[in-house]
Amino acid sequence: MGNPLQITFRDMASSPALIAKIEGRFRKLERHCGRLTSCRVVIQAPHKSQQKGGLFTVTVDLTAPGIEILASRDPGRNHAHEDAYVAVRDAFDAVERRLEEEIRRRREMSRAVGA
Repeated sequence: MGNPLQITFRDMASSPALIAKIEGRFRKLERHCGRLTSCRVVIQAPHKSQQKGGLFTVTVDLTAPGIEILASRDPGRNHAHEDAYVAVRDAFDAVERRLEEEIRRRREMSRAVGA
């Protein structure tokens, strides 16, 4: 199977450092659930019409057998998202929490069925 990680930059140039950060977070997710089939990450820069202080939007769409998680970190008024790295961190933190919850829920269900 090919590389399940796809990274898209919108309204900005790609960044090798940001790609490395995303790849590291993806590897961390793989440790939780080694059967990830796809992970699509979209990083959108602030619109060019905005002045300084524009906020990045990051969307992570993660799939594994029987699991699909979509997390979008719309910056709202979180000015920490003026930094693309913070926006990526927050989006991946949300995906990681939801993946852990799903794995925990499935384990509990399998224990209940096996009991």
